[in-house]
Amino acid sequence: MGLHLFRKSSKKPGDAPGTIVYVGDATNEKIDLELIRYDTTTFSEDKISINDITNIEEKSGVKWLNITGLHEPELIQKIGTQFDIHKLVLEDIANTARYAKIEDYSESLYIVLKMFYVDSNNEIRMEHINLILKKNLLFSFQESSGDVFDPVRKRIRNGSKKIYESDSDYLFYALIDAVVDNYFIILRKIGERIDVLKKSITHDANKENLLVLDTLQNDVIIIKNSILPLENLFKELEDYESPLIQESNSIYFRNLQDHITQVLSSITAVSDKLSSMNDYYLSVVSNKTNEVMKTLALVATICVPITVIAGVYGMNFQFMPELSSPIAYPIVLGSMVGVGLSLYGYFRRKRWV
Repeated sequence: MGLHLFRKSSKKPGDAPGTIVYVGDATNEKIDLELIRYDTTTFSEDKISINDITNIEEKSGVKWLNITGLHEPELIQKIGTQFDIHKLVLEDIANTARYAKIEDYSESLYIVLKMFYVDSNNEIRMEHINLILKKNLLFSFQESSGDVFDPVRKRIRNGSKKIYESDSDYLFYALIDAVVDNYFIILRKIGERIDVLKKSITHDANKENLLVLDTLQNDVIIIKNSILPLENLFKELEDYESPLIQESNSIYFRNLQDHITQVLSSITAVSDKLSSMNDYYLSVVSNKTNEVMKTLALVATICVPITVIAGVYGMNFQFMPELSSPIAYPIVLGSMVGVGLSLYGYFRRKRWV
């Protein structure tokens, strides 16, 4: 089916800044709030309701609140009011058409990313991810269920020493890193699909293969446009001197820059591979057309002398000595067959057929 760049929106030109308007298709997604809390000695993971958010800040340790479902402005507004999140951030959370960005709001860091993953139907999906970092508190807003954060959840459940001994900034990094690492998986998946497509085109360069090729090209363009801003974004993040990011963890954020450089290099390689597939498709189609034309030309060549013989004996002359012979008819037919077989044998020796 492929990825889609443009999303449905009810946002109107001239709306006041900070107006929360959902831009997207997941209007029937179930709202889900998941709270993970941990410190050096305790861990808890709970599904909570919107009414339970009032006492989250009072809890000790690092808190990670993951919100699934962005189509209810009232929910986003209530969370924003409770945790003093800037109204412009709340507007961007619901606007899934936003490209990657990062903003420093003194007491919080806000980052927008595009998350790509393979769903249960083996389709590549794109999702709008918002992360807000506060002191010992991290928010993640996602459009629908399904994400790439399960490895991070597993590390927390298993009592990862590094995570448990760090503040929320390391968890902030871990979630961003999970999103970036999955870019490699998606690009590898696309590479595998290109290899399968090449075998299919070699067998039969039909319209269905052309449609698959067009879908893959569209997906790579969307992925590239979504990831390209991260190169400068992570440079900005590396340069930030935010009190929310400990100096001991700054090296991990620098590592994100290296990862995104590798991702962009992989995207270039995949794009080149797709470009060569275009040429390959046209080459296969051209060769197929040439084969058809060659076959028609050979048939026509074989038919020419046979047609000449048939034309000669089809003339209405009164005196043709062969017509009175009882064996003339089989001799002429034999001549036609002999000429045809001789030409066919010649073409076979030349390996034209």
